[in-house]
Amino acid sequence: MAKLPLIVTIAVAMLASSHAVAADQTVTLAVKNMYCAACPYTVKASLQAVPGVKQAVVSSKEKTAIVTYDDEKTDVKALVAATTNAGYPSAPKG
Repeated sequence: MAKLPLIVTIAVAMLASSHAVAADQTVTLAVKNMYCAACPYTVKASLQAVPGVKQAVVSSKEKTAIVTYDDEKTDVKALVAATTNAGYPSAPKG
């Protein structure tokens, strides 16, 4: 019986550590087809609609989107799909 609290404590610690692995990630996307003043708003809205996106900063001048996201909820592939489906194909820059 004395082992049960120890086992529970270890199990809780393991679960907590698996959540510690998840972290916010930031990616810069090179975005095509941004030619007007409204384009960045559309790109930003498409990115913010992706679950897990915490922040999106879009620059029409630089033709980029800097996206901070929760890597447990989404990934770069989903971000690229969101902008592409909105009419603005993108890819990780660099």
